[in-house]
Amino acid sequence: MYRLSKSLTFTAVAVVMCTAGFVPSVGHAAEVPTGVPAGETVRSYAENHGLTAADVMRINTLNEKALSLGQPGKPTGSVPPNASAPSRAAADGGMETPPAEPLDQMPDPYRVYGGRASTSVGNYIRKWQQAYSQRDGQRQQMTEAQREALAYGCVGVTWVNSGSYPANKLGFAFFDENKYKETIKNTSPRPGETQAEFEGRIAKQSFDEEKGFKRARDVASVMNKALEGSGDENAYLTKLKAELGKTNDALVNEDGRSNLYAALRNTPSFRDKNGGNSDPSKMKAVIYSKHFWSAQDPRSSADKRKFGDPEGFRPSQATGLVDMSKDRNTSRSATKPGESFVNFDYGWFGDQKEPAADKTIWTHANHFHNPNGDMGPMNVYESRFQNWSSGYADFDRGAYMVTFIPKSWNTAPDKVTQGWR
Repeated sequence: MYRLSKSLTFTAVAVVMCTAGFVPSVGHAAEVPTGVPAGETVRSYAENHGLTAADVMRINTLNEKALSLGQPGKPTGSVPPNASAPSRAAADGGMETPPAEPLDQMPDPYRVYGGRASTSVGNYIRKWQQAYSQRDGQRQQMTEAQREALAYGCVGVTWVNSGSYPANKLGFAFFDENKYKETIKNTSPRPGETQAEFEGRIAKQSFDEEKGFKRARDVASVMNKALEGSGDENAYLTKLKAELGKTNDALVNEDGRSNLYAALRNTPSFRDKNGGNSDPSKMKAVIYSKHFWSAQDPRSSADKRKFGDPEGFRPSQATGLVDMSKDRNTSRSATKPGESFVNFDYGWFGDQKEPAADKTIWTHANHFHNPNGDMGPMNVYESRFQNWSSGYADFDRGAYMVTFIPKSWNTAPDKVTQGWR
């Protein structure tokens, strides 16, 4: 990872430095702790990479721009798709679309550091073409439009695999209410720790990402059962309610306007004639993840913006659903002079069948592709679950999202081999 030059200002940073891939550069990959309790010894992304407050501000601005550009129906850039690479790079402030890779070229092994493996964006494209690209059983070369989407960084990795920008609406998490209450009742703030800092820390520790991930997988599994043989949306919803009723799942009582029941309808590829063509049986439920900060309400106190909102983005105790409607992609406020935090991170999971959470692989990235600029080329990462979920001080929430892609797409293979080895 390279630090931004002060002389470049906003024009030099293009459309997206993934908040992080919050992911370290290759040289720092081993620094991310595995299995460390959230909020304890993990450092901020800026501290790990020597970024200034101005650098992080630009990163966050560009992340938000990418989210806006990525919404369905909106163009992915400010210049025509057929524009030359130099003109596109100039218009986007340095972001460049990775070049095409031969369809028949096998990827090289990734560099593996414990629970994380790293590779270049070009090598990831080669792996994607070999393992993820199938449409109806036929391998596809990554198109220019897909490579342009991928160039956005961590957002791009999820984007190119989901086929359209994720809506972040159907999210699941797990919060241990009893643990939170008992810890608050029976322990005290650490020396020098404010009450707000104490409550935010305990709230963060009371979230269990593995259980949140499991809940999302269980719901996706039920959805996939309901999709089978359903010729229209009404048939799918009827089967979904029946499947949920078999186990007395609290989701069966969700209102008809719930994101659970509207998720398929709101997936662009479901309506696309080249995707689901409004046939639920042609779709499958898959998963990705987002890490972010809890205190995003502009009316929140300064302390909450610094140390977290204990009530923010708590899931329903009955269903595990997280209300993501208040997610404004706002970063954590500085807790001391000169400190700054990035605003979010995305990781793609897909439809892996590996039952053990820590053996699952999460694909993400460090920043937008800027090979001829100060940011440098984009790297792609594959992290084991414990590495992915340990996070940075920049986040105190992790939601596991369910979305849909056409069943004929193999952007969610049953098994992902980390580092292509």
